[in-house]
Amino acid sequence: MGASVSSMVTKVQRGVDVVFQAPRWSERWVLEDDVTMPVTPEHLKTMTLLREVLDAWIARTGRDASAGCDIALRWDEEHPAVGVDPDVYLVEPALPTGARSILTWVEGYAPPRVVAEVVSRDTAKKDYGEGPAKYAVSGVRELWIFDPERRGRGLSGGPWVLQVWRRTKAGAFRQEYAGDGPAYSDELGAWLVVTDGGARLRVADDEAGERLWPTGEERERAEKEAADARAEAASARAEAASARAEALAAEVAALRAQLGR
Repeated sequence: MGASVSSMVTKVQRGVDVVFQAPRWSERWVLEDDVTMPVTPEHLKTMTLLREVLDAWIARTGRDASAGCDIALRWDEEHPAVGVDPDVYLVEPALPTGARSILTWVEGYAPPRVVAEVVSRDTAKKDYGEGPAKYAVSGVRELWIFDPERRGRGLSGGPWVLQVWRRTKAGAFRQEYAGDGPAYSDELGAWLVVTDGGARLRVADDEAGERLWPTGEERERAEKEAADARAEAASARAEAASARAEALAAEVAALRAQLGR
């Protein structure tokens, strides 16, 4: 295991901070190019939904940022094979065109602002165990761990449906939330809420999750529905005006008929 240390990881256990030093690299953290973790359809749906929400937020706000799934995050130039594959990531500024890995020591690349891990049976030990330490030393600013099936358990306890780890001003990486949700994301200035009967993780403007951040498709559908509603309302107003005009014309015709007698 490498001897250099770049970051401090802090976990919360029964209200007491347990602090340990995370190594800069470990032989266990080498990414094997020919090894892929199995992804269930539900796992993929959750990842895809989060990515689409972040993509829509980037487009809506005009940010120089990019979001995606399953890209190698590498932070040690001396050990470039060491890294981690986040399920979902948000990088700002955006990755260079054609980037296949996030190489934090290369100009033009920055550590992700946010990464999210969706826990499955095959990843629970990794996500709860060394996951926070890897993200601590990688420079990630905020980590979300979503465990809808409550499969994991770490040194500080669990399982939890949602964890939020956040980098402090001092550079430590700290578990700021662990529970059933909702939880606040400092990086997005929004709430993380569990939806769809516990199966999905969404971002919302409010803690109750009533104002969810839409995907691009959801926004287009909402805009179309709003446009259709406006068109229907305009058509109804036009029909009402036409009916009033016809009624007035009938009244005038009747009055003229009476006066002509």
